[in-house]
Formats: sequence, C-alpha cells, structure tokens
Amino acid sequence: NVIEVDRSISKDNIIIVNSLNSVKSYRYELWCLACAAGIRYRVLYCDVGEVQCRKWNEERREKGEAAHKDGIFEDLVRRFEKPDRRNRWDSPLLQLWPHNNGVDKSSIAIADTVSYLTKRVDSKSRDVEILQPTIATQNTWFSEANSLYELDRATQEVINAVVEAQSQAIGGPLASISIGQGLPCIDISRSVGLPELRRLRRIFIKLTAQTSLSGRPPPSDADSAKRMFVDCLNRELGIIA
Repeated sequence: NVIEVDRSISKDNIIIVNSLNSVKSYRYELWCLACAAGIRYRVLYCDVGEVQCRKWNEERREKGEAAHKDGIFEDLVRRFEKPDRRNRWDSPLLQLWPHNNGVDKSSIAIADTVSYLTKRVDSKSRDVEILQPTIATQNTWFSEANSLYELDRATQEVINAVVEAQSQAIGGPLASISIGQGLPCIDISRSVGLPELRRLRRIFIKLTAQTSLSGRPPPSDADSAKRMFVDCLNRELGIIA
C-alpha cells in the first residue's frame, strides 16, 4: 500500500508495486511519491484482455489455486483504468502481452525496465528521467489557510472518534464507527493504536497535498475531508476487499 511504499522509498531501493495500481488515482499517488523523493519511475503494463483474464482465473480455481471470486473479479474489471502514456503518472510506459508472448527475463519490456531502473546516470544522460521535486511536492501543507485548517481539524475529529469507540469497546469487537450523518462509517476489525492512526493521518495529509499537482483542489470543507480520510483508513487497514 501507499504507506509501505512511502516508508521504503529511497534512491537506493527498487520498489515493485503490483497492488491496487489498476486505478489511475493510485498510480498518481505513487508518481507523487516518486517526484517528492527525486527518483526514477516507470509503469509496466501487462496488457491482457478480459476474456483471457477470466479464463486464467477459472483455470486457477479448477486447480485449487488462489483465485478471485466472481464478484471480486467483476468489480476489478469494472474499476480497471488502463494506463495512458499521455498522463504524467503513466509515463514512461512499457507494455507486455503475456497471453501472446509469455513472460520471461528476456522479454524486451522487462529487460528495458531493468536497464532503465539500474543504469548509472550523469548530467549527460538523456534516456533516463529522474523525477524532480517541485514546490507542490516538497510542500506537504496547503498554501490556503482555510484548506489546511479544515483538513487538519476534520482528520483529527475522525481519529478522536476511533479512539473513543475503541475505549468504549474495552478490547471487545468493534461495530462500524459513525462519524456523522451522511458520512461513511469506519470499519475496523482490530485494535489500532494512536501512533498508527497518527501516522496514517500524517501520510494522508501529505498525499492529499501532493494530489493538487493534477489541478484537483484539496477539500475545502470538513465533510469532504472526512470522507476522503475514512476511505483512506478503510483501505489502508485492509477492511475493503
């Protein structure tokens, strides 16, 4: 997840992320992290049609191997957003066609990706792009005082609600935690300590600030900020399948 990537990212590590990146907003978050860290970034797309994916999934199920349930498979297909090299966060883009050519170390796309990520670069290098931090990616706080205030206050209220609900449960199982009428509930099936909640909040604020690179304004009201943060908590804590 994004938190693990953010924790592991450095100029000396090669990080392969093969989870949740079927959604362009997640790829955008990864690109923002790469920009902020000033490292290389590349998207490797395994281009396989829905019919072939469905066939592979059914074959795995028949063999007793790990496979997606039909409902989850259909949801993945519905939510999939194909990479587009015209987007900054989808470029540079290389494609694999495993159902036609197979996948091995000699595949052109894989060999080129390994070379791109490991090649030594200097001031004369032109074929490898090192993403550079910008004012927006370096600044983890919003320039608008109102947006900063609303985001900070709203996320703290969500954390307070979680802490209070866990305190009342006294170690027992938690039901959905309500944070207000018309707002989504927080679904936490395990105890979450305050340090972890604070870390999630800090990273959420950082990533939300970076998302302003795309031109999408940050949440300027408390309810919008709460919805986004609840979605982040549910996703990062592994509640949503």
